[in-house]
Amino acid sequence: MHIFLLKSKIHRAQVTAGNLNYEGSMTIDMDLMDKVGFVSYEKILASNMANGERFETYVIPGKRGSGDIVLNGAAAHLGKPGDRITIMSFTQVDESLAANWEPRVIVLGENNKIINERGI
Repeated sequence: MHIFLLKSKIHRAQVTAGNLNYEGSMTIDMDLMDKVGFVSYEKILASNMANGERFETYVIPGKRGSGDIVLNGAAAHLGKPGDRITIMSFTQVDESLAANWEPRVIVLGENNKIINERGI
């Protein structure tokens, strides 16, 4: 049997901008993407700590080292610059691997700099 587990998480990311005129997605600094193992166009679930909104979209790569977390398209209505969000992706895993599973997690501080990491 296979089950869905948390694969990757960026916790306390600060939204840096919104772009209503873009087709959709979330732009994430490529350095942060690489650290947790997100790939371009991967489906993500995001939750906004400021307003409780939860939404699904997909990742597009942002400029390395920029700290960018940009809500694009309809997602731009669900948060504003300065909001702290959690960004998650999931994977399907054989149940036999679940007991030892550890997701890749980073916690961000000011300017979306990594202040803590685990599973990396």
